[in-house]
Amino acid sequence: MLFYSFFKTLVGKPVTVELKNDLQIRGTLVSVDQFLNIKLDDISVIDQTKYPHMMSVKNCFIRGSVVRYVSLPGPAVDTALLQDAARREAQSTR
Repeated sequence: MLFYSFFKTLVGKPVTVELKNDLQIRGTLVSVDQFLNIKLDDISVIDQTKYPHMMSVKNCFIRGSVVRYVSLPGPAVDTALLQDAARREAQSTR
């Protein structure tokens, strides 16, 4: 639940999602659910020559199980809040 709560704080921020098939999609995070499924608006594909069929797509829903990596904007990440939440979660599982 820690990552779900963390991603909820990033709604409205630009993110880049790398999928397991090497497709990288940059867009504005619209929503995320408990399975880490991601919805993006105003998307653009990083390598448009490799994926020309994706140029006409404006928004997308990405299943959480196909995500390899999510790149976040540096200023949007509150590391102190994230460390505190991780510490609280670790203490509650003991």
